[in-house]
Amino acid sequence: MAATKNYGPTRLVVGAHYGVVDFIVQRLTAVIMAVYTLVLIVGVLVMPSFSYENWKSLFTFHVYVIPVGQLLATLFFFALAWHAWIGVRDIWMDYVRPTGVRMLLQVLTILWLVGSVVYFAQILWSI
Repeated sequence: MAATKNYGPTRLVVGAHYGVVDFIVQRLTAVIMAVYTLVLIVGVLVMPSFSYENWKSLFTFHVYVIPVGQLLATLFFFALAWHAWIGVRDIWMDYVRPTGVRMLLQVLTILWLVGSVVYFAQILWSI
């Protein structure tokens, strides 16, 4: 009987196969957050005076009738939550061995992130 070759182009690859997608998503969300952070920094620097009204206008400006400020801030926060989920999930998967504890931590992380997104949206879209 011939030995099974478990290396090279014919090797058997098993697993979840989500590593590349998560890598790309994490880089994409990081770019979204970096660009939005730079936009906010420029907005603060060109602000005539640092007042509540000017600060509020960074997040509530409109182009025609589209609330661009709120949409961009929401995109940023969704990117932040997705970025955090990938990172924290990988930490739980790498360092927590008991399956039940790992699942509990992942569920608590999801609840915390969803709660944060809902709270953020409630605040942002009510102003």
